[in-house]
Amino acid sequence: MEKHVAKKQNDRSFILLGFISIIILFLLYSRIQDISLSLDLIESLNRLAVGFYVLLLISFGSIAYGLYRYHQHKAIKKQDGLLSIIAHTTWNRKSKKIFIITFIVYGLFFSLTSGLIVYQPEVVFSYHYDVIVPSAHINTCCSEPGYMPQVIVFFTEHIGLQIIPINLLLVVMIAYLVGLNTSLAASAFSIVKKSGGLSGIGATTGLFIACPTCVSTFFAIFVGSSGIVAFTLLLTHLQTLFIGITIPVLLVTPLIIARKIQTKNNKC
Repeated sequence: MEKHVAKKQNDRSFILLGFISIIILFLLYSRIQDISLSLDLIESLNRLAVGFYVLLLISFGSIAYGLYRYHQHKAIKKQDGLLSIIAHTTWNRKSKKIFIITFIVYGLFFSLTSGLIVYQPEVVFSYHYDVIVPSAHINTCCSEPGYMPQVIVFFTEHIGLQIIPINLLLVVMIAYLVGLNTSLAASAFSIVKKSGGLSGIGATTGLFIACPTCVSTFFAIFVGSSGIVAFTLLLTHLQTLFIGITIPVLLVTPLIIARKIQTKNNKC
């Protein structure tokens, strides 16, 4: 028992260490904007920016490893808590496959709508931005915490990447939560269906909850091409608002589904 508790605490330590490291990275790098830049510092800042992303990826790896081990221990232990029900329900090959597919597909979709992946068929990068295609460079300075350093990559004349640390963090975080919710909902669908099914309104609400970027896309369908430019700024703010609301909802929804499963099991 003590060995199991120690392992669980170690798993949480990996998760906590990863998030704390990311916060420290964002805060420390933001202090560069207070430094007087010179040509001599540009090369050093480039190396610092590369180091920033190396440490950021290590932090992601620490969080992912901690979550995986914590999920595994909860699933194997088979306790009665809600987190254990979530872990046990999704600890199977089908749920893992659904999670991976959802994580990748939604991550790509969210990356495209959030501007992480840039696709501009009407713009020729080499002409409009005076850049070499293909090429990549790093913007090292200066902005608010989480927005620097930026990595700009031009793959073709119309496809590129604009990696902003806070956007990258949001994409990974929300894609994970959406993947978890989808795999859990798929595993528990039969239980929910037996208890009354899903109404059309419930299904639509579920889509907007699981896919905050779908809301702006849904609204954009009703806006003609003449109004889309003026509507873009509004959609950006709406998407930020939906994402802010969605994160706590995505955290609570698995607990609600687990409660349903627990209630159903108790009745049986």
